[in-house]
Amino acid sequence: MQEPPKLTNEAERLSSLSSFKIMDTGPEPRYDELIELAAFLAHTPMAAISFINEDRQWFKSTIGFSLVSTTRATSFCGHTLAASSTMVVGDTLADSRFADNPFVIDDPLVRFYAGVPLTVDNGQHIGSLCVMDTRPRTFLSDERRALEILARQAVAQLEVQRYRADGSN
Repeated sequence: MQEPPKLTNEAERLSSLSSFKIMDTGPEPRYDELIELAAFLAHTPMAAISFINEDRQWFKSTIGFSLVSTTRATSFCGHTLAASSTMVVGDTLADSRFADNPFVIDDPLVRFYAGVPLTVDNGQHIGSLCVMDTRPRTFLSDERRALEILARQAVAQLEVQRYRADGSN
């Protein structure tokens, strides 16, 4: 298993994440609906929105598995943060970064992963919206486009929430 890289802009990224005050907050239908739609459009049994701080991946919303958080070191989404665009792993067992990952060899048995970085207004990647499957597969261009649109909508929800919290109604 290869740990996700720390980003060169890590301090700025963490500051951006902190500004949204999203970590460890309760469930919200606005995010649950986005991942339900992501799983439906991608035909996958699992989907999530997660945020990643210095050492932990925390799931804001999940469908198809019940994890609340993982270490950043074992996260697929940590690798997505370093990607410049959508990251697709068609078969996790054939990818040296993930072949011995605990989430590949044990529950939830992830064999396919596609994730889009959640990129906020200052260009920082603070998390990801992803879909996963228990079988290897290809990811169609329409599925990729839908996931990217949903990721932008997740960021729009974050920004609206922050705007309202700042009292700038």
